[in-house]
Amino acid sequence: MIIRWIKHWQVKRVLKRYPIPHSFWHKLMIQDQLFAGLSAVEKARLRELTTLFVHQKNFRASDDFNLTKPMVLTISAHACLLILELGLDYYQGWQDIIVYPTAFIVERDEADELGIVSHQQAVLGGEAWLTGPVVLEWQSFKAESDELKPGRNLVLHEFAHKLDMLNGRANGMPPLHKTMNRMHWTQAFSEAFEQLQYQVEHGHHPAINPYAATEPAEFFAVSTEYFFTAPNLLIHHFPAVYEQLSLFYQQDPNARQSL
Repeated sequence: MIIRWIKHWQVKRVLKRYPIPHSFWHKLMIQDQLFAGLSAVEKARLRELTTLFVHQKNFRASDDFNLTKPMVLTISAHACLLILELGLDYYQGWQDIIVYPTAFIVERDEADELGIVSHQQAVLGGEAWLTGPVVLEWQSFKAESDELKPGRNLVLHEFAHKLDMLNGRANGMPPLHKTMNRMHWTQAFSEAFEQLQYQVEHGHHPAINPYAATEPAEFFAVSTEYFFTAPNLLIHHFPAVYEQLSLFYQQDPNARQSL
């Protein structure tokens, strides 16, 4: 009881001492189409979550990149939309968010099916580590926040991976709520994943971003992007997936767009 009271006091203290300016928040909620349809209550709750998130996490810029407070707040607001109905506990266990100005190069050793290790180099726009940081590229994300792009949102994608990893690894199944049916989730995502793989392999026009067909973890992350940025498209192509994501995130973005 005492611990809960202390935690509640700490939250109120942060919200009072480090509030996001109303002028900035009002402008973000109007200009960024991702937040269109949120009720006044939801926008207020998102503002509180974003405030606490910024206070808890450690934002770092790469090299000499000038990472400003508005950038940090915009990234955080997008990240917190995922947990609007879930709470900040879903983002516990890690601290750092690293922001690059543009796409960045990563190098790592990887083993193939025969166990042969080779040195790989790749250019990425973002990545999420299991217990480590989320790494983001600002340029692409800014373009996506300035103008809503169906199925494209770097922050939603990488933070969806973080939620997926809460079970210990990224496999396309975050920890489901007690009210959810594991079999229903598995069936919805497996069937959609196989359908997308078939479309890609046979040269058909893919229903969603073909990157989702690479592995179940990417299918979950990409589906999350569509869930929030183009819910009508996800419902059209994979209604069962939309239903499961709605149960998990406890949100209905498609209903918001209809308002």
